[in-house]
Amino acid sequence: MAKARKQKIEDQRPENSSAAVVRHQKLCISIDMDKRLIFGYTELKIDVPETGLVGLHADNMTIERILVDGEPAEFEFFPHYQNVDNERRWRSVSCTSSASDAACSTYMSSLDKEVSPNLLILCRKSSKSTSDQEGRINLVNNLEHSSGEAKNDFSSSNGHVVDENVKRVRIDYWVEKAESGIHFRDNVLHTDNQIRRAHCWFPCMDSSLQSCCYDLEFTVASNLVAVSNGTLLYQVMSKDDPPRKTYVYKLSTPVTAEWISLAVAPFEIFPDRHNSLLSHMCLPSSLSKLQNTVGFFHNAFSHYEDYLSSSFPFGSYKQVFISPEMAVSSMSLGASMCIFSSQVLFDEKVIDQTIDTRIKLAYALARQWFGMFITAEAQNDEWLLDGLAGFLTDSFVKQFLGINEARYRRYKANCAVCKADVNGATALNLRVASTEIYGTQCIGLYGKIRSWKAVAILQMLEKQMGPESFRKILQVIIYRAQNTNRSLRTLSTKEFRHFANKIGNLERPFLKEFFPRWVGSCGCPVLRMGFSYNKRRNMIELAVLRSCTATAGAITSISNGNPDSETREGDVGWPGMMSIRVHELDGMYDHPSLPMAGESWQLLEIQCHSKLAARRFQKPKKGSKPDGSDDNADGAPTLDMRSGIESPLLWLRVDPEMEYLAEIHFHQPVQMWINQLEKDKDVVAQSQAISTLEMLPNQSFSVVNALNNFLTDSKAFWRVRIEAAFALAHTASEETDWAGLLHLIKFYKSRRFDATIGLPRPNDFHDFPEYFVLEAIPHAIAMVRAADKRSPREAVEFVLQLLKYNDNNGNPYSDVYWLAALVQSIGELEFGQQSIQFLSSILKRIDRLLQFDRLMPSYNGILTISCIRALTQIALKLSTSVPLNRVSDLIKPFRDLETVLWQVRIEASRALLDIEFYCKGLDEALSLFMIFVEEETSLRGQVKLAVHVMHLCQIKCGPELSNAIKSSTLVALLRLLGSRKAFNNVFLRHHLFCILQILAGRPPTLYGVPKVVVHPVEDAETCNPVVDAETCSDQKAKPFLKLRISKPQEPGADVPSNQLHDGLSAAEPAKEEDTVSNGHERRVPVVKIRVKQQPTASGRVVEIDQTVEGSRGGHNESELAASSSMSVDAPLRVANEPASTSHHNIEEVNSSHDHESRMTASIGSVKVMNDDEVRKELQCTADSRKVSSFEGQLSPSIKTNNNEMDAQRYSCSQTLSGGRQDDNATMLAPQVQNSMEKRRKEKKEKKEKKRRREEKSGEKRHRDDPEYLERKRLKKEQKKQREKEMEKQRIREAKESSVDCQKAGRIVETSANPTTSVDSKKWEEAESKATKSGVEVRSVSNEGSTVHKLRIKFKSRTIGNS
Repeated sequence: MAKARKQKIEDQRPENSSAAVVRHQKLCISIDMDKRLIFGYTELKIDVPETGLVGLHADNMTIERILVDGEPAEFEFFPHYQNVDNERRWRSVSCTSSASDAACSTYMSSLDKEVSPNLLILCRKSSKSTSDQEGRINLVNNLEHSSGEAKNDFSSSNGHVVDENVKRVRIDYWVEKAESGIHFRDNVLHTDNQIRRAHCWFPCMDSSLQSCCYDLEFTVASNLVAVSNGTLLYQVMSKDDPPRKTYVYKLSTPVTAEWISLAVAPFEIFPDRHNSLLSHMCLPSSLSKLQNTVGFFHNAFSHYEDYLSSSFPFGSYKQVFISPEMAVSSMSLGASMCIFSSQVLFDEKVIDQTIDTRIKLAYALARQWFGMFITAEAQNDEWLLDGLAGFLTDSFVKQFLGINEARYRRYKANCAVCKADVNGATALNLRVASTEIYGTQCIGLYGKIRSWKAVAILQMLEKQMGPESFRKILQVIIYRAQNTNRSLRTLSTKEFRHFANKIGNLERPFLKEFFPRWVGSCGCPVLRMGFSYNKRRNMIELAVLRSCTATAGAITSISNGNPDSETREGDVGWPGMMSIRVHELDGMYDHPSLPMAGESWQLLEIQCHSKLAARRFQKPKKGSKPDGSDDNADGAPTLDMRSGIESPLLWLRVDPEMEYLAEIHFHQPVQMWINQLEKDKDVVAQSQAISTLEMLPNQSFSVVNALNNFLTDSKAFWRVRIEAAFALAHTASEETDWAGLLHLIKFYKSRRFDATIGLPRPNDFHDFPEYFVLEAIPHAIAMVRAADKRSPREAVEFVLQLLKYNDNNGNPYSDVYWLAALVQSIGELEFGQQSIQFLSSILKRIDRLLQFDRLMPSYNGILTISCIRALTQIALKLSTSVPLNRVSDLIKPFRDLETVLWQVRIEASRALLDIEFYCKGLDEALSLFMIFVEEETSLRGQVKLAVHVMHLCQIKCGPELSNAIKSSTLVALLRLLGSRKAFNNVFLRHHLFCILQILAGRPPTLYGVPKVVVHPVEDAETCNPVVDAETCSDQKAKPFLKLRISKPQEPGADVPSNQLHDGLSAAEPAKEEDTVSNGHERRVPVVKIRVKQQPTASGRVVEIDQTVEGSRGGHNESELAASSSMSVDAPLRVANEPASTSHHNIEEVNSSHDHESRMTASIGSVKVMNDDEVRKELQCTADSRKVSSFEGQLSPSIKTNNNEMDAQRYSCSQTLSGGRQDDNATMLAPQVQNSMEKRRKEKKEKKEKKRRREEKSGEKRHRDDPEYLERKRLKKEQKKQREKEMEKQRIREAKESSVDCQKAGRIVETSANPTTSVDSKKWEEAESKATKSGVEVRSVSNEGSTVHKLRIKFKSRTIGNS
């Protein structure tokens, strides 16, 4: 039966929506550049809810007054950022793990505050509220998610909003010395689109789901130009002295506040010559570069309009270029405009920057359609807009840069996605990933991976439905948004899926599996394949092993965390069929015969179309030897050669059209890879062949010749030719007589050397593809290594010769990138005894280049940057002979904040960090990094330094890292994370958080950090996990416990970790393959409870430490509770006694949440082999008064003293099983296990009979009830799943019991006093008598001694009766 239809999001909302909605906003501000002051007002037209309270976002400003419909209104304003740093706040930080937990708390607390409105305005008295206090309570409860509940388009016909509820709210404010959201530098002002920073320069509803139209007015000095969103209506010159100019813009298309941008500077305006809607602006010093850079842009603009069959959605489009040290990132998007760094500009002499700049500008234009004009319906739909913009950019690359460039870029992006798509952080349409990590999924490496994955998934859909059908879908989306009658500008994943079915003609079953698996989950398929040719049947036998890049636990956690997920548990397949392309003698044939679902092992048979002509074999001669051999002919090798070579197959390819985002490892003979490289014209096939041939363990001359032939082929794509050059360098070795190195040198000399004099000719860069290939050759030669891992002498001499005789006279193009590549290749050299003599000459050449570049700065300081990088690499490799202090002194002047370019300054800082890292360690490097961040003025430079330190931490990551970092360094990082500098720079704050996570061995993402356990750390008492015992009111009567809770790592990840610390040995159960944690998963939570007691008369205390690490099933919620009492009827154990643990009753763990409940921990499965073979059980009960609720499996670590113990009670009860044996003990008798299994089955059968009777009695009543049938079906599925889990649990228990019975021989010792020795035979006799008689055995000690008074209950059962 089909599932009941889920209620739409709109239907799930309450009828009386309490969210205020902004219909229109007007912004009028005046800017004083000298005083760095912004003042003015904003007027909002707001639909006021019934409560009468409106919540807006505002920060870093002073509110003068607020008027509602012209009358003063009451308001409350509190900033989001509050400096609460004090000495006691971080006193609990002692290691990297605790620092990571504190970083999670601090970061998530700040993000959670920024989401909430902080400017509360009382527009009118609420009819339902009786007091201001009650109104504030309603505001806190209802405005937390006001942005998420508000719809973009509202009308009076919906029944919730009427015209009298619309209020005009005017806010007069001013901003002085703004540091976030808007930035001043000299006579330039600009904004950025950092996450939730628009409200730092004007009050608004700063939410991604709240949009409206804008009227914008900016008053600036008369010599400045104000550029903003929308259409420029007019300019007004005031009569002030000096005169000021007002720019008036109107934005008729509703957008979110995040996309409102402003740039003010003495810009030079360059109108586009081909399209009047386009305007390009930059500072006067960059005008010539601007004219050369944007010459192509009208082509991209026209291409998008033609592809979408629609005109540009905004009235005009403006591109603004500012200095790179001012920009937060290389691109800051805004509605109808975009602010770029002038670093992307280039003149007609620069070649290397052209492709990257054009793609960047084309992507920013594509975002105007998808992202600004078409918006996401919900936060988890933003992937779709990002993917559509990338898809549109890819169409531009195909049209103007070539299909080879587009396919090569896509192939490399897919490879990167497959390597990084290993956990839930890369899941696209995941509600948890979008809401609980506050939009940080678009920052850093994970943001790039998500963008590439979104584009790849859309291109997969395009392959399934066809290019024209996919293009028609995009046209329909734009058309319905531009429809004046009923404009619908939001797009959701569900709607796009509907379009794929109706317009793309994709079947619903396919889409029902495609979107949950690719969009709503993580992981990419990994295929390992090989084949064999059956000559008799003329058929290919293909063996396939399919796996996934993500673990089963990560996929399951996503399914559990996403209520809308439709992925079937245990199914890691993908929908559709993958194609196998067979190149035969008679032609090429595609076989879509590889299913991507089902069994992981598959064996396919593919029929070949070509046949070889039959060839007769010569009969053996009469004089042949008995073994079939002949003196004149070798017959056996002939048969081998025929079976190995004579086949109709040339080469095979898997998924040739990249219809799947998959990682493919295909094995075929070397000659087939050579055929693929030489004869296949697809750049992806060529790149795959080169990478495979490069990694062959034994290189042959045929491989080297094939790579050399491809390198010298000028018709091949230049990027793949560069790969061939590096592959040749990899194959160069003494075994191949350095053939790869000789081929590289010969190729370069044939293109660039004068044969008569044997020296390089002057540069000539007219052939761009040949220029890029030759530019990479020196770097490839520098990568050649001899057997001693050093560079050959010939390689060092060749690179030095190129650097010495470089001549750019008569060349119309700049050689700055050419020289930079030569210098970087020097940094890759490894100097040995034969080549160290060239080091002084090389250093002199680098010094000359530095001096030359200081006098005549190169483009963006590229040459100086490469020289600094090369010097650093040489110094680190030759640290024993080159003094690093002198190298540091040489690099430090390049950090001058006033005279050095921004790019050079950042590279110098990176070099000093590298030297500090490799010489003094990571701790010193982190300290130096924080100094550099405090000194760095540019926001983008701060981010680049943080990214570099992240890479250093990833190099050093390991178990020994926790001791390598001082606690003072960790505290300094945490203070920087919570500082004003981090608040002003969102990207820096996120990377600081990632650094602290990497130091603790955790993934650098907020995904997997449960929101429920995060508490604000404003107070040291609340954030300190160790609570002082003196705070307990009744400490004299009862001991107090100490809790230490480490944060959970990966929600829903089942990580079995039954380990005992502090000298306790445990038999660890075998881990299943799908539950093994890896380095990217977070560690399981550990709870340690220490029970303190009053000392005895003698003052001696005996402590027993027992630590149990258990798996966790979900998010962790913990609070400190009052102390509880515990009575223990069991003997004490010595600290070094072995114990075994097992986890049972998993479903009952989470069910005990009531107070005054009992917690039972039974120590069972104790088998003492004596004459009667009895089984003893030791039971201990604990009566808990107050409960701290946990949602997952937590394992306590209990430390007890000699008096009665008090312990913290959890809502989950742990079952600890321990076994004891004598020296002659053997394994548990099979009869006992059989009897226990028999009792389980009988109990199960009784429950099953009872359930059947109940179902039979109510079957007639519920036969026609669809809800009952649905519940019944779900119950059956849950039952099957429980049976599978129980079966796995029984298997694990059997393994554990066998190991426990062998090793756990001293669980219950003969005496409670560890210092007293007792005769084992007497103790066994006492046990036997007590067991037979069923009496209690008590061990009594004298008063004042340190020994407990113990009672041991023995429940005897004979084996036959059990």
